[in-house]
Amino acid sequence: MGFTFQGDFVVRRKPEEVFDFLSDPGRFCPLLPDFEKMTAADASHFTVSLKVGIAHIRGTATVKMALEEAERPRSARYSGKGSVAGGTVEIGSGFELEAVPEGTRVRWRGTGQVFGQLASLAGGLLEPLARKNVQRLIDSLQAALARA
Repeated sequence: MGFTFQGDFVVRRKPEEVFDFLSDPGRFCPLLPDFEKMTAADASHFTVSLKVGIAHIRGTATVKMALEEAERPRSARYSGKGSVAGGTVEIGSGFELEAVPEGTRVRWRGTGQVFGQLASLAGGLLEPLARKNVQRLIDSLQAALARA
């Protein structure tokens, strides 16, 4: 079961500042919905743990992430694979930054695929939950970048 979400927003920050925030997992990971912890392996690899709860499936998702591309101050792309109770997940996310008179336009895109029992048991609940959590993350990012 796969998902793709995308959108954009504008913040009153320079592209360099926005890039530095979005390319630092120590700054953005705590904004993830249901964040538990983040452990850095090196400058471009980290593991993030999130609480999950879909229907009667509860547990922790542990996802190994990598910063695949980083072009300061214009774009970056992450990928990750992990496990969650009843299945596995593959995710990808990226952003492109553009200087605009108001500050910086952030164009973002996220993809996800869920495999295993989780996909079959949760079925139609996954996409609305994913959409809700992506929106929560984007709202949190915008608020954090407004304060940064």
